[in-house]
This record gives sequence, structure tokens and C-alpha cells, in this order.
Amino acid sequence: MNCLPAYSGARISGCWTLSSDGSGGGDGSLDRLLPCVSMGISPRKRTTSQCKSEPPLLRTSKRTIYTAGRPPWYNEHGAQSKEAFVIGLCGGSASGKTTVARKIIEALDVPWVVLLSMDSFYKVLSPEEQIQAARNDYNFDHPDAFDFDLLTHTLRKLKQGKSVKIPVYDFTTHGRQKDWKTVYGASVIIFEGIMSFVDKELLKLLDMKIFVETDSDIRLVRRLRRDITERGRDIEGVIKQYNKFVKPAFEQYIEPTMRLADLVVPRGGGNMVAIDLIVQHVHSQLEERELSVRAALASAHQAQPLPQTLSVLESTPQVRGMHTIIRNKETSRDEFIFYSKRLMRLLIERALSFLPSQVHFVQTPQGEDYEGRIFHGKRITGVSILRAGETMEPALRAVCKDVRIGKILIQTNQDTGEPELHYLRLPKDIGEDHVILMDCTVSTGAAAMMAVRVLLDHDVQEDKILLVSLLMAEMGVHSVAYAFPQVKIITTAVDKKVNDVFHIIPGIGNFGDRYFGTDAPPDWSDDDINEPSY
Repeated sequence: MNCLPAYSGARISGCWTLSSDGSGGGDGSLDRLLPCVSMGISPRKRTTSQCKSEPPLLRTSKRTIYTAGRPPWYNEHGAQSKEAFVIGLCGGSASGKTTVARKIIEALDVPWVVLLSMDSFYKVLSPEEQIQAARNDYNFDHPDAFDFDLLTHTLRKLKQGKSVKIPVYDFTTHGRQKDWKTVYGASVIIFEGIMSFVDKELLKLLDMKIFVETDSDIRLVRRLRRDITERGRDIEGVIKQYNKFVKPAFEQYIEPTMRLADLVVPRGGGNMVAIDLIVQHVHSQLEERELSVRAALASAHQAQPLPQTLSVLESTPQVRGMHTIIRNKETSRDEFIFYSKRLMRLLIERALSFLPSQVHFVQTPQGEDYEGRIFHGKRITGVSILRAGETMEPALRAVCKDVRIGKILIQTNQDTGEPELHYLRLPKDIGEDHVILMDCTVSTGAAAMMAVRVLLDHDVQEDKILLVSLLMAEMGVHSVAYAFPQVKIITTAVDKKVNDVFHIIPGIGNFGDRYFGTDAPPDWSDDDINEPSY
């Protein structure tokens, strides 16, 4: 594990660091909990500082689109090769953990940062416990109050790059809301909570551990303000709960875990020196984890026979004639759109023939039985890789009634040449569906691979994914098939070559610009940010 250096009792750049290799005894009453020890804490003076930064994103009434995307988190084999970097924030109740977390997020100035709160993982209370909670007699500050099994499972899955569902806890009713929140795509996870360092299994998932140290009087004032104004409690009940549960729990379970921290932050969110130090370390960790996928694709598994998972539409005179029209640089936009749509319809119909089906008998109007076939699966969902893939949605809707549609925006980073994930909207419970993934052209396969990886991270089974594209290069076919051998690939044509700027040769040009009537820049490529097709 690479963390900030720890020094026993040494003050570094305005922050207090403690050794993380200490050990202590305990009663072992909770075998997953770390043993409790007692230790003193010196008071610190408070200072204030502000940091203002706008995250790199654009918001509309319906969408949030990151202007800085998530780079590949997998290798050319399609397997995840780097996990998210997890920062654990621990401290007493109302110590300012969330404020520190938000300051770190602001200072990081990168997208794909997830803030995970331990408060979401309180256990569901029984009727008897509900009555205790209403009388302020239930101990919410004891390890038994948290669902550590669900919390550990969720954090581990999120660290592995998977999509997770987070419970939403209602502090007024002391229960979980019906709808859980879906979280995905973290490059950095900031996990905060009063018991963040208490569970042994949870500690193993933390790459960096930070303890937020705040004077007990300040914490009490903050808790009074929060619980009265935000959670509808009365002052007498808050003070009773603090003296009976909060203060003893801090002394028994929370304060002793300070010795495990890589960094102790006195004064909370006002300590910008400490926050800057944290941010520098996280940036260095992210830089070490950067991957170069497209360069690897260009040299890997080429000159191999085309895979059996590839299905190319039969090159009939009609299909060949339509290709002649849409490949012709002199073709007008109207004709380009018309014949592209014809090909898309044929392509989608071909793709549907690969979906599982089963025998089904119906009775005809003449009263006779007919042995037919019906789709054997739960649902069919279409996912388009924006923007060109979106042009294939009408063809899918025309042949699949009430089909659900998802969207993924993948663009090229012009500095690194790597694909980056900018936007994602997938239907609920897509993991149960057969998915038709749509992109009009596939050159190196980098964007298609990223899109497939996103679907797998949302629990879609690999053998239930069909990648459909009007035109593919052999390089792109090999890249996808090599990384994901169970994905079915369907296209109308495969061109042999990709040039040094990743144009498909002979190709079709910039499909999105020709279809939508936009102008490609002079140095356009099939990987251009305005047309994210690889």
C-alpha cells in the first residue's frame, strides 16, 4: 500500500501524523473490530481558510456531462487493471469529516470522485428499537448499529470498478428509503464515518487513512445545531444522547483508531495545508495508475483470422450498392442518411436473429396450431455510444416495441489519445437484459471496449452483449473479440486497414459529421472528440 509517510509524534506541514503500525490490546468482544486502547489528545488552535474551485462538468436540466472524462481502468485484455483509490476519513461525530471530504474533492479538481458516507449503512431498526430511538435510548454510536457486511461488500465492489446501490437512510424515521442510489465509475472514493477505522475488513480496503481531529466542545455545538435543525430533534434529547452514547463511544471506539491514521488533520476543513498535502499524494497515485490502452491495441493480436463471434451481413448486390453510395464522398447528406438508415435496419434485424429463442405454439385464425418461436429472455435493451451510435436507435425502436435505451458518451483525450468516459445513462436493472450495443464505426475498438467494460461493470453478462456497427476495421474486431470472447459482433462490412491516424481504410469518413451535417476539423480522425468512434 502506498500512503503518505507516517512519523510518530512529528508535525509535518501543519498536520499531525501518527504511526500506523502500532498495536494494542482489547477484549475481542467483536472479532471484526480493532482492539480498543486509550490515548490522550492535545488541544489545537483553529484557523480558517477557503478554497473555491469549480468541478469540470456541464449541467443541464436533464444531464450532467463531465468535461474531463474517466480514462481507461482496464487493460487491452478488457480486464480491470487498476482499482479506485480509497481515502478513509474517520473522526468523532460532527468533527467536520464531510467538510474535509468536500474540500479534498474541490482541490482535486478531477471528475469521477465518489463520496461514500457511513451514515447510509445504519441497520434497519426493529419495532422495539424504533421505540428506543424515539426516546433517544438507542445507541447509534456503537459498532453494532452499522451494517458492516453490506458496507464492506459495497465498498469492495465500488473499489473494483463495479456499479453499486447505496441505501438512503432517513434520520427522521430511522429507516431506509425504498429507492436506493446507484453509484458507478469512481477513480477516487472518499469514505467517511465515525467508525471508518473500526472494522478490520473495512480497513483492508483503504489506501489512505485520515483522522479529522476537532475539539469536543466544538463537536457538541455542531451536533446540537445539526440534529435540531436537520433531523428534528429537541435539545434535551440531543444532549442526553451525547452524554449517554456519543461521548463514551468516541472514547472507547473512535479515538483509539487515531493511531491507525496515515495523516491526522487538526482543525478539519480549515486546514488547507493538510488538504493540499493529501491532494498532491492522490494526484501522484492517479498518475502512477494511468494506462495506455489504444497503443497496446494497435500492436496486439493482429494478423489473426477473424473470430467466430463475428457475423458480417451477406454482401448482396443491394448491400454492396448501399455501401457504394454512403462511402462516396460526393454523396449528398440526404442520400447518405437515407441509405445509412436502410443499412441500419438490415443490421438490427440481423442482430436480433442472434438473441435466444424458444419454441412457442399459437393457434391461427383457421384454428390450426403453428409452431413458432419467441424471445427467450427477460428484456432487450439498446445502448448507443454517442453521438454516432444514437443514429441507430430509430432502427432498433422500429423492430423492438417498447425497447429501453441507454446512452454512453466516450470521447478521445486529445493530449493522451486515450478514450475517456464522460457521460452514462443506463436503464434500471440492465444487468438482467440482453443488450444491443450500437456504434456506427469501429476503428481500433477502444471506445467499443470501454462501452463493453461499462456494461460488465453493471452486471450485464458478457454473452448477452451484441455489438452492432455499420463498418468495422479488422483491428477493432480483433480488439473486442480478444478482450471479450463471448460478445457477439455484427456488422455490414469489415475493412482491412487502419492508417497511422486511425482512419479506417478505405472507410466511410467521419460518420457523425456526414450524418448530422457538421463540419469536421482539418485534422479530423475516426477518434475525434466530436465523433467518438474508434
